[in-house]
Amino acid sequence: MSLSASSAPLCTPFDPQPRAPECVLPANACDTHAHICGPLAAYPIVPESLYTPALAPLSAYRHLLDTLGVTRGVLVQPSVYGTDLRALLDALEQDPLRLRGVAVVPMDVSEAQLAYLHACGVRGVRCNIVDLKHNKGVLPLAELTTLAQRIRPMGWHMEFLMHVDAFADLDQQLKNFPVDVVFGHLGYVPVTRGIATPGFLALLRLMQTGKAWVKLTAPYRLASSAADFVDTDIFARALLSAAPERLLWGSDWPHVMVKPPMPNDGDLFNVFARWVSDQRVRDRILVDNPATLYDF
Repeated sequence: MSLSASSAPLCTPFDPQPRAPECVLPANACDTHAHICGPLAAYPIVPESLYTPALAPLSAYRHLLDTLGVTRGVLVQPSVYGTDLRALLDALEQDPLRLRGVAVVPMDVSEAQLAYLHACGVRGVRCNIVDLKHNKGVLPLAELTTLAQRIRPMGWHMEFLMHVDAFADLDQQLKNFPVDVVFGHLGYVPVTRGIATPGFLALLRLMQTGKAWVKLTAPYRLASSAADFVDTDIFARALLSAAPERLLWGSDWPHVMVKPPMPNDGDLFNVFARWVSDQRVRDRILVDNPATLYDF
């Protein structure tokens, strides 16, 4: 079932039968990146959406967490809803102890609205920096800094959806940014670019300063091969070597805009376990790091 009559492409549904991972997860493990989508009658998508997601309700996400053995989850506002946060906030209200949120807000959001979102469990804002044709590798720092200064008193962070390889001096652009910054999908660098691309090296340096966090998510968005996404291993190893204390894991459920075959979430977690074989480091990424960033 789609969520809208939009002409945007309909996403493949998630696998409703996740397999249990090959290893036992620690208590209070956290999935730091998932989306809730639908139902249509309550949460219509914006007309300009680039895709039409399949139905992905909170009940199915809870089933995923339980199957994987994950205690906590972070719901990130998907682009299909713009700044309409009703789906996100309704989900957070249903499970306030287990869930946190990352919202998309207008640049002129009021202090009262920010305080309300904080009380609902929101701990960060998401900004999409993907229109490289226009920004040409330069962040709109004036706007972003103004928003960051407003969320700083609450201890929030700013998450960017961006391909870091397009920002060769990323660490210099963000070195004085008012809040911590978070990047998804291992920096979102296609494997064909390699780890020596200047933007990825800048991301490593930014992590080492204690300014940036990186989510070990969605290898299928980067890999050239679907065979266990082994060509992403080199990126994961580089991030682990640089700053394991700044890494997070996320499922990226329900895997919007992913072409078939749809990955199974248990298998995806096994990829993370392959990347992080040291149990102490794995526990830090799954438990300690997200507890710090998301205020669990």
